[in-house]
Amino acid sequence: MSKRLASLFAPPSKEEINACWDLCRLNNHMGCWTTWIPTAWALAMVYYAQPEIPGSVALLWAAKYLVLCSGIKSLIMAIDDILDHDIDAMVSRTKGRAIPRGSISLERAWMFFGIQVVLGVFLAQALLDPVSCRFAAAAAPLFIIYPTCKRWMYFAPVVLGLMFTVGVFMGWSTLSRTKEMPYGMLVPIYIGGCFWVWTYETIYQHMDKNDDVKIGIRSSALLCGQYTIPVCFSTAIAFFGLLTYGGYLNGHSYPFFAGVLLAAGLLLSKLLRTDIDRPADCRDFFLQTPLIGQILVGGFVADAVIGRISNGIAL
Repeated sequence: MSKRLASLFAPPSKEEINACWDLCRLNNHMGCWTTWIPTAWALAMVYYAQPEIPGSVALLWAAKYLVLCSGIKSLIMAIDDILDHDIDAMVSRTKGRAIPRGSISLERAWMFFGIQVVLGVFLAQALLDPVSCRFAAAAAPLFIIYPTCKRWMYFAPVVLGLMFTVGVFMGWSTLSRTKEMPYGMLVPIYIGGCFWVWTYETIYQHMDKNDDVKIGIRSSALLCGQYTIPVCFSTAIAFFGLLTYGGYLNGHSYPFFAGVLLAAGLLLSKLLRTDIDRPADCRDFFLQTPLIGQILVGGFVADAVIGRISNGIAL
């Protein structure tokens, strides 16, 4: 027992440090973008709706959330690798990850995850308002639930969407001066964000579908099968429709709607050109995801900035 404890709490080797880097996906910013972008939508919407908020304050919170979302991404990636280590070892795309390749033990990976949780809770309490903390706490159990979903249901992207898009509520609560939550406007955007996650995650899951069939794993890609493109086209339309509706309720104008049209055109045209039986096509579609979200953020921000300038309001 003493030897096991000594091994568990020993200083990390260089290989383990590299493994922790891999567990967090610090060389991949996709997870950070997909959690930060919905938060940025909400921050820009508050900035538009409440002219008394200085742009410097909105930018500061956007930067703070970028750090927090990077940490959230690292937590999600780490627990996903821990809970999926047995599956990852059987999938060609993931068998080289840190735990399956033996660069770090499962026990040490759990310890690293625990350190991340402690640090994350500290930062959340230090930086966020109580309402935003409650939204974060409500989403936290999904971090554990999501990696298990593929073992027992086909709808893992739904859980991922509920988790990734919670920033819509957090961003509004953090920046708003009134602290009143306009759920009638935010809930459609939240649901729309979940449709967006379903769209890009289902296409992404087609990369592993052959291994998933062999292993007996469930996925939305296998559920949709040959109907994936029309299904994802429909969920993408739902996403843009609900986001547009939320923007309309917030009083947004032409720059925002132009951003929606541009993002929709790029996403839908790329989707229609995607061959779900070609992993490279699926990967390319997935990698376009941050650009789509950034264009939408740009539309929200441009609308707010142009509106302030037109009305003589300080940025």
